[in-house]
Amino acid sequence: MSLNRWFNDTVYGMPPFLDLLTVSPDLLALGEPTHGESAFLQLRNDAFLALAEHGYRSIALESDRAAGLIADEFVQGGDVPLDQALTEGFSHGFGAAPANRDLLLRMREWNTGRPAAERLTFHGFDAPVEMESAPSPRHHLDQVCHFLDLDRSAEIDDLIGDEARWRDPAAIWEPGRSVGRSTEAQRLRVIADEMLTELYLRAPWKSAGWPAAFVHATAAVALLRYHAAAAAPLAQDERFARLAGVRDALMAENLLAIRAAEAHRGPTLVFAHNTHLQRHPSTMTLAGTEMTWAGAGAIVASLLGDRYAVIVGSLGASPALGIEPPAASTYEGRLQQETDLPRYLPASDIGAAEQRTHDYRYFPLDRATIEHADAVLHIPTGVDAAVLADRIVALPGVEQVVASEEDGSPEAAWGDRFFFVGPDRRQPFATIVERDVPGFDEASQLDRPGVFRLNLDLGRAEFERLFGFPPKAFEEHRHEFDFARLDTVSPHPGYALYGFASIVMPGPQLLPEIDRLLAIAHGRAADRDDRAARRATHPQSGA
Repeated sequence: MSLNRWFNDTVYGMPPFLDLLTVSPDLLALGEPTHGESAFLQLRNDAFLALAEHGYRSIALESDRAAGLIADEFVQGGDVPLDQALTEGFSHGFGAAPANRDLLLRMREWNTGRPAAERLTFHGFDAPVEMESAPSPRHHLDQVCHFLDLDRSAEIDDLIGDEARWRDPAAIWEPGRSVGRSTEAQRLRVIADEMLTELYLRAPWKSAGWPAAFVHATAAVALLRYHAAAAAPLAQDERFARLAGVRDALMAENLLAIRAAEAHRGPTLVFAHNTHLQRHPSTMTLAGTEMTWAGAGAIVASLLGDRYAVIVGSLGASPALGIEPPAASTYEGRLQQETDLPRYLPASDIGAAEQRTHDYRYFPLDRATIEHADAVLHIPTGVDAAVLADRIVALPGVEQVVASEEDGSPEAAWGDRFFFVGPDRRQPFATIVERDVPGFDEASQLDRPGVFRLNLDLGRAEFERLFGFPPKAFEEHRHEFDFARLDTVSPHPGYALYGFASIVMPGPQLLPEIDRLLAIAHGRAADRDDRAARRATHPQSGA
């Protein structure tokens, strides 16, 4: 059962941010100002599933498009295991993000039993490159050869040679180290182009699997273009800007291809860093060099016009990234003065303010970003264990005990937080745990980086209200729950029989509901403490 009231409301009505757009776009961009703050991904998941109720049928992420074929196979109900979909279906390490696990599972669940026209599709739209290196096109050319039954593997292997020279990080910094303009690379570009032509020639007889082969062929071409740009003998500032621009041009090409494939099924949500989605030129400082280039959003917006809309992301604080709350005079500071909850608002409603200091972790709002956006999603703070702990200890009479070696706690519990009312330490009303207990409590997969779980003693009545069955019936329903899913209230996998519920890594949108559940658990603990105090004062009363 999801606790996100915003999501529950929008399932049956229009998602609120759509009301902020003057027209209904074919491609709706939702940006994040940094990578690594899970709150944006968690809100993205809810937004996409809400949009699916209103005709959106695809999502495109800042991840390798060819790799995304593996993730989509899982989403479509294929035999690809979830672990493989996460490790091989994402680039840049994004498969490790717990919210991306949830996204794939929720899309697969949506698709179960639905006709093709209503099924959701997963896409990556990035080129198969990393910030500091790019592989050879070998894998992608091999995939196309296999599809077309071409025997050119030996020729391709001879031209590519040692993979290490293609992946050499120095090639991004020194044109002379790049193989991108070598005779071999130029010959490979001809081969890749010939394969693209051959794909079209054989399409009438090989339509099954053709789209995937086309993605691999274009990925090979993209890599060879990128390597050629890396080999260009330009000054460093021009060189870095050119590489950033080429990558975004490849992203834009992929987005337009995705829209061409999805046009008959419905609009697409695209999620990426703001710099890849904003309408105006992007800027960044790399190795002391200021560079400016046209991002994918700027390219696509110029071609699609009002069929493209962008909601840029804004962040107040992020405990996970060490980003402190903003000064009140900044754009972000003013956005979070009215509420501590995430909200969407029209870009035109945001007045002038100071620009926040820029560092490598976060790209702050500025006037140009706001003026070229349709709306802004502002998240006042990410939520980690410490943020929740501060919220709990603010309740009346609460004391926190952090398990440690010094107090004799088992090593598996060190760092776990226990919250009590009164002197009795036998039954906490809430706990926050950050690791699995092997052989007992592993269902929530708490050993994933950054993952924690809030556990609450809700009692029988609230437990039954939430789940529709009493605690004693939990084992009959255990199979109904994914205890590793984020933003979801579930029976506690180990203590449900005692009326405990749990939430894995709740996002900031859940704070009001968490406060409600905390009030119930805290009230139960306060009542127990009050009864114990009365018994101590009047031992014969039996109260």
